[in-house]
Formats: sequence, C-alpha cells, structure tokens
Amino acid sequence: MNYQVAVRALCEFTAKVGDLDLRFTPSPTAQEGMAGHATVVGRRGPGYCAELPLAGAYRNLVVRGRADGYDPARNCLEEIKTHRGDIARIPDNHRQLHWAQVKVYGWLLCALQDLEEIDLAVVYFNVMTQKETVFQESFTADELHAFFELQCQRFIVWAEREMAHREARDRALETLQFPWPQFRHGQRQLAEAVYRAARDGRHLMAQATTGIGKTLGTLFPQLKAMPGQGLDRLFFLSAKTPGRRLALEALASLRQDDPHLPLRVLEHVARDKACEHPDKACHGDSCPLAKGFYDRLPAARQAALDSAWLDQARVREVAREHAICPYYLSQELSRWADLVVCDYNYYFDMSALLYALTALNEWKVALLVDEAHNLVERGRKMYTAELDQADFQDLRRVAPAKLKGALERVGRHWNQLHRDQEVEYQVYPLAPELFILALQKAVTAITDHLSEQPDGNSLELLSFYLDSMAFCRLAEAFGEHSIFDITRRESESGRVYSTLCLRNVIPAPFLAPRFEEAHSCTLFSATLTPAHYYRDLLGLPQDSAWLDVESPFRAEQLSVQAVRNLSTRYQHRAQSVRPICELMARQYHERPGNYLAFFSSYAYLEQVRERFVRDEPDVPVWVQARNMDETAREGFLEQFREGGRGIGFAVLGGAFGEGIDLPGERLIGAFVATLGLPQVNPVNEEIRQRMHSQFGDGYDYTYLYPGLQKVVQAAGRVIRTQQDQGVVWLIDDRFGQGAVRQLLPRWWKVESCRLALPPPEAEPVSRSTTSQAPKRPSRERPRPAQRQGELGFDEG
Repeated sequence: MNYQVAVRALCEFTAKVGDLDLRFTPSPTAQEGMAGHATVVGRRGPGYCAELPLAGAYRNLVVRGRADGYDPARNCLEEIKTHRGDIARIPDNHRQLHWAQVKVYGWLLCALQDLEEIDLAVVYFNVMTQKETVFQESFTADELHAFFELQCQRFIVWAEREMAHREARDRALETLQFPWPQFRHGQRQLAEAVYRAARDGRHLMAQATTGIGKTLGTLFPQLKAMPGQGLDRLFFLSAKTPGRRLALEALASLRQDDPHLPLRVLEHVARDKACEHPDKACHGDSCPLAKGFYDRLPAARQAALDSAWLDQARVREVAREHAICPYYLSQELSRWADLVVCDYNYYFDMSALLYALTALNEWKVALLVDEAHNLVERGRKMYTAELDQADFQDLRRVAPAKLKGALERVGRHWNQLHRDQEVEYQVYPLAPELFILALQKAVTAITDHLSEQPDGNSLELLSFYLDSMAFCRLAEAFGEHSIFDITRRESESGRVYSTLCLRNVIPAPFLAPRFEEAHSCTLFSATLTPAHYYRDLLGLPQDSAWLDVESPFRAEQLSVQAVRNLSTRYQHRAQSVRPICELMARQYHERPGNYLAFFSSYAYLEQVRERFVRDEPDVPVWVQARNMDETAREGFLEQFREGGRGIGFAVLGGAFGEGIDLPGERLIGAFVATLGLPQVNPVNEEIRQRMHSQFGDGYDYTYLYPGLQKVVQAAGRVIRTQQDQGVVWLIDDRFGQGAVRQLLPRWWKVESCRLALPPPEAEPVSRSTTSQAPKRPSRERPRPAQRQGELGFDEG
C-alpha cells in the first residue's frame, strides 16, 4: 500500500518552523494571485512549461504536485509567489518553506528528465508594482535527491503510522457493531438509506422525526461505509452547539465496547471559544502560545493523535501541555482526523478550512449535515455582504491621511447612490459598477497601507477593510442568486445614512460546488418538506434521494388540536389575546404541567403574557427575553423540571423552537399561536419576486415553507420518546387549509375544533405595518385566489 502526499503538504509538515505569525499583513486575493501567476508566465518564452505535473516515490511514499513553471531553454524551474508591499516583510520561515517546495519539485524534474543539474528560482511577484524579485540558485541532481530523501525520511515514519492507522481504522469499522440491542423504530430504515447513499456515491435528504436517534442513525452506517468506499474523511456539520454535543454523545456510544477504537474524532470549535489569550495578537511578539508554535507542533500533534478522542477539552489539555495555541492546533489536527465535528461554515463558507483541505489533498470525503433545514438561511448569510454608511463616516474621521482620497471617492459614489432614492428601501437591478470600482481602489489603497504598516491600525479601518473585501468579492459573483438593495434611514440630527447590501437569496450556486466535491452527503432533519424547496435552494443534484422516515410515535401519543375559528393575523391580534389566554388556562388546569407557548413576535408574546398573568396569577410563567446569553437560556430551560408546572413564553423560530430536548414530564404540551410566516416587509417581498422568477412558487418559497418548518420544529419539542404523551394546540384558522396540512407530519392526526369566542372587547388596535409594505408586483404569477387569500400574511 502506498501513501500519497502533495508536495506542499510534505513541505509544510517537514520544513515549517518558528512562530505562528498572523499579523495583519494582507496577502493578494485569489484572483490577484492567479493574475500574478499568469503575468509571470506570460513574460516567459514560448517554450515555457506552466503547471507542470510531477511525481516521484520514496519507498512506499508517493509525492506529487504541479510545479509553477519550467523554462527548458534556461533549464530553470520556478516557484512563483505573489505578495504585496515590502518583500522584506515575508517571514524567514515562509521563505524556507518556499525553497523547500521548489527543491522537491527540482528533484522530481531531474528524476523525470534525467538531469544532472538544474537552476531553481523562487520568484516573488508584487501585485501592486508588477515587479518580480527573483532568488535563483544552481543545484546538482545529487544535492536535490539528498534533500528530497531527507524530507521523505522525516515524513515516512509519520506516513507509515498513518497507513497503519488507516488499515486498523478500516478493519475496526468493518466489524463495528451497533451499540444497542436493537434499532429504534424508523432508525434502521434511516441507517439503511444512509449506507446505500454512501455506497452508491449519492446525496440523500432524510426527513426523520425527533426521537428516533437521527444522529446515531446516520453516523453508524456512514462509518460502516467508509472502508468499502475508500473514504479519507467524514465531516459531521452542525448548525448549533447542541448538534455537536449529540454527535459526540453518539460517537461515545459507538466506543463504549471498545474505548480504544482506532477512529480519530476531532471537535473543531470557533476561534473565540478556543482562544486562551483573547487580549493578545496572534504572533510571537504578543502571544506566548504563538512563539515557537511550529517548533513545538510535532510533539503536540503526536500526543493529540495518540489519544484519538479529541473533543474541545482534550485539545485544550494537549495544547496547554505543549504551550501552543489550542485553536491552531485544532486546525492542524483537522488534516489528520478521520471524523471532524464542527459548524457548517468550516465546509460551506467562502474561506472554509475543510473544503480547502479537501481540494488541496484530493480527499474523498462524506458529509453528514445535521438539522439541514438551517442551511438555507445560514447559506444566505455566508454569501451576503453589507456596508453601513454611518460606520464608514466614523472611519473617515480616523483614517490615515494617505487614505483620505480613496475614501472620499467612495463617499461621493455612495452619496450618489441614494441621493435620488425617495423610499426607505429599494432594490436595484445591478450592483453599482462605479461604486464597486471606487471601493476596489480603496481596498487596494488600504491593503498597501497595511502592508507597509501592519501594526497600530484602528478597528474601524480593519473592519471596513474586511467588509469591503467581502463586498467586492461577492460583487464579482453577482447574479440572479442575489439582489442589491439600499436601505435609507435618518439620524436624530436629520442626516441621511444608507446601508448597501449584496443580499444572497439563493445559496445554491455557492453551495453546489461544495456538494459536488463530496463523494456522498446526507442531509437530515425533522423538517425537510417539500424536497424540491431544499434541493433548489441548496444546489443539491437533481438525482438526490429523498426519504420520509417512518415515525416511531403513534398518533395517540400526541393530541394535535387545530383551532379553526381564530385568526392570529396581525390585524386580528388584539381580539385573539383573550381567547388564547382562556384556551391556555383551560388546558393547563385540565392537565397541570410544563408547557411552551410560541408567538410570532416579542410584541405579540408580551400582549398575551400581560393578559394571562392578570387573569391567571397562580400559574407560574417564565419568558424568553431578547438577546438572551447562554446562561440565561439555560436558566429558562431549567424551569422545565420533572413534576414542575408552568408555562414558558417563547418566540417561534428562536432559541427554544428547536434543538432543545425536554423529554417526559419536562414538557407535556405546546401552544403555537401563529402560522410562522415570516414578516411581510419590502425585503421579503423582493425575495418573493425572485423566488417566483426562479422557481414559480414565490409565496410558498418565501413565506409558507419557512413558516411551517418553524411550526413543526416547535411542536416537535413535545414528544421526545415513545413513552411521552402530550398535546399541541395549533392556534390559527389557516391550519385547517390543505396547503398547510400537507406540510405537517404524516403521523399527526389533526383534529379541528372551535372556540367559544367572547364578544370583541374595546381594545386599541395598533396600525398594521403591512400597510407600509409595497404592493405585490403584478409580474408575479397569480396564486390560486382561494389559497393565497385564505393563508394571508402573518407578521407586521
């Protein structure tokens, strides 16, 4: 068995020494780097060979890669590196790495063409000045052969250990046993579908109700499939911390019979959660954990991988033992772990670590995407960029003098953009070319400044710089998947400011290449209906399989009551408060216990809470507040105790609408006083138009599907085990409509009921902000009159 390694990966392993140094010295963008390489290649003669594929072997180690260029006429092999600013700022350990790479390529070429000597050059190309700085030396083939073998000898012991680990891992996974005596109902069906998808190299969307053990039901078959498919890595991608915890718990259960299971599991967490010195900068002159990082890394890496189980606590423990940064140790371990448990963004974001490693190393990977319904909104945020004019004006007041001109040009074009805009919010057909051009020039000017003066810059400058780079990058990719809009607002002083937004509404064009890179992918959630909605917005292949897993729950376990004669639409809310309070009180007194009540907004929640507390002072109540931190959220959940009694008031779609587990008597019922439809506002109306132009179902894609997904997730908090009994009240007359019912779980038996409504009270009714929303554009395909009229709109 041979072990393959890329030239770059080999040299980073064997030749990278010194400090971790992340001082803000901007490097060229990917586009600038490619353009720089093309410029250098274009300057060479007609016989110049660019992107030359090379490979060689040392014992059972195969080294491969592409050399940047070779000039046969000069017998010179070149490694091209683009940079900005003073070349003296390139750290010495980076230069050593560059020379190591070109020497390895030099030997591979000598071996291929039977050369006795060769000239090697590291060419530094300044993308600002278009100037080349060339460092060139002559080497004999024997010298390069000795250097190549030295690097291989340093790596071969590691490679042999890796091959032995891979063989042991695959043998163990082939005989891996399910940790429990039997599968739960529906869990086997899920596991078999996941295994088939992995075996066949297909993508799968699996809708499975909470409680069947989705996490274990996907991890177990995917691990079993790894040996047969020759998979290098498995990435478990989660939207939130609870998903990571469940994955680690499921993996721990797989290890319970064999604590020494040769499977390297890494929990990779965000930098702000791993950093030991948040008050220090990431370089050796500031942080002691960055000083000599690469010198101490080999021992730390070995110690970490010897333990195999690398949750956040273990990575931190190893990092402290070896006095290195835990976050960047975890990044290094991502190269060697078999299974990485982390957030979505590490594979799907623009600068995703795991996606970059997969492409660089040509790994064969599989993905498990937990609570995949969240990926639509998360994907949109990953590929959206925003610039705020008030922040820009703050920057202009503190910016260095040499940047004033570039920023002033940006300011002039910015003011011109919204000068003639009479409404608060407006969408424009194209991203503004002149503004983007001015912004790009400002980014270049700031980059040059930061290259010359990397220290002592204001947070305003760095923040604007990063936001502007993202804005320019997304402007280059602007298309039907995004919209450009301007929001105007007036300050207390009467000054008008605007926010410019490149707003992604269809993440599919950005996410599709990430899915294509994976051998197989399983996306699973309790709410993946309808399949075409997620396939269209996420960019999944058209032949992706879809499975609605049989529920382990019986309809008799959950009483689902739909109130058919009460509206929670914005204009009817004042009249709905009293009946809702009476319904909640009656249900509570009939079966005292813990309940959750969900509302479409904090304002509506507060209306009902005030009335309920006044009418039912003896019923304990606790309330979700805005911007609750983790401690406050835990305090809210602690109220749901076994044998406890009371009602928690929460906002639908918030922290308590999904991802929480309150089995048994901790939660026996839920009231959902909303259809969950997103707020009607100009942004969502524009998204509705775009959804219609792309998919033909603008209303459903923008309002109905996202709304019902939140309702089903919230109701899913009630029944968590096959022993639970509970009730869900769906409070809105629209829950009786066919378009809504078909999006509810199949195992529910929904019963319609009518409330005895009291005469309307003389309560003030707030003006509906929906009156401010723009009229639906006439170009949208008309919805069936009955369906759209009956569903209506919810939030204001």
